[in-house]
Amino acid sequence: MRSSSCPGLKRMPRVPDDQTGFESSARDSARHLAGHSVEDLPAAVRARAGVLASAALGKVPSHDVPPSLRRAATFTPSRRMKIAATQTVEAWAGDERFREALITQLRGSHSDLAAALDAGDAPPSVDAAALAFLLGSDGSQELADAAAEAESAGRAAAEEERARRRVEKLTARIEELTHRHRADVAALQEQLTTVKAHNADLRRKLGQARAGAREAADRLVAAADVADRQADEQLAAEKSRIAELEADNDRLLVRTEQVERDLALARRAAKAGRDAGTLRARLLLDTIVDAASGLRRELALPTAVGRPADLVEADLAVSGDRASSGHGSLAVDDPGLLDQLIRLPRTHLIVDGYNVTKSTWIQAPLDKQRDLLLAGLGPLAARSGAEITVVFDAAEVSERPFVRVPRGVRVLFSPLGTIADDVIRELVGAEPTGRPLLVVTSDRAVVRDVVASGARVVGSAGLARLMARS
Repeated sequence: MRSSSCPGLKRMPRVPDDQTGFESSARDSARHLAGHSVEDLPAAVRARAGVLASAALGKVPSHDVPPSLRRAATFTPSRRMKIAATQTVEAWAGDERFREALITQLRGSHSDLAAALDAGDAPPSVDAAALAFLLGSDGSQELADAAAEAESAGRAAAEEERARRRVEKLTARIEELTHRHRADVAALQEQLTTVKAHNADLRRKLGQARAGAREAADRLVAAADVADRQADEQLAAEKSRIAELEADNDRLLVRTEQVERDLALARRAAKAGRDAGTLRARLLLDTIVDAASGLRRELALPTAVGRPADLVEADLAVSGDRASSGHGSLAVDDPGLLDQLIRLPRTHLIVDGYNVTKSTWIQAPLDKQRDLLLAGLGPLAARSGAEITVVFDAAEVSERPFVRVPRGVRVLFSPLGTIADDVIRELVGAEPTGRPLLVVTSDRAVVRDVVASGARVVGSAGLARLMARS
């Protein structure tokens, strides 16, 4: 930029090439900064001044750097620009020694632009305006304003160029849409012509169809007349057949009444025969029972030792170690019913262990549940004299827990891979038909199977209540 373009810009003497010349020029420039203010600069120039100052900060000797900037001076250039740009400009304005050292570095790193500023030939750019401000050149404010105006003009030109390009794009788009619209109109006109021809063909076919429909209707009327005559003839024939069937039905009714009378007589005769046969069978059964009792007394046969459940126990596990889960809805849970049934002679009571404990002592751990159940069954076995077998599920564990087995109670744990329900079914199946057999469970599947095998079922809650009363 020439001095004629910026009247206020003072032409400064050329700076000597050696370091002493830079420092002398820096002192002269620093003394010339009394009337300069960074706040008067346009925003773009002020920001660029901060970038230039922070870039030169890393080259300033450490003894000339203010204490507030010494740490920032060790940063990388990019980090100084981000963090210390504004702080460097403020220190430049307030510390004369630092300002002289910074101007020296700026003149050394931007010698060509500084020379152009001194000669008044610097272009009106943001870089030139920022450097002129930092060097304290006369007319730096005018140069900054000119740079701002140039930048604004450049932005306006760029915006105008973008607007022009957008207008060109919109114009091309309008032309494209116009062409497409014309093509669509031509296509629609062609389709309209095709539709009109198709419509005329449809009208012709419709006329032919109507004529054919009238002919078909005439044929249908004639066929309906023929069908009516045939229906009348068939109706007369059916009426005649119905009359014959009604006569046959009357004869069958008479025959049926006779058969029913004969059947009633036969039933009474059969019932009398069955009563006589039942009486003879009962007399024979009493004879056999008496003979068996006498034979037992005559031979002095001892009472049978061992029970079928012992065989199941031997095949399944050692009493005292095993664990389960069983859930079901309550069945018959009256403790009075259980108390009566368990007093029958030679009764075998089979208990689904975890099915009872998990519905009675819900909050207790499994070992505590087992102990509570066995502690309640001990007095029940002593009072009733019944055989009691408790089955715990241990299908998913290999180790069996230790349990204290009361007198008169058998404790079984199901083998690995076999659930307690299957053990209970096997126990029921091992008992002879006719022995009083009770199963305590609320599992519906177990209830269904053991009832089918002849056992009586009592709900888990019934046993819990009976033990609580003991």
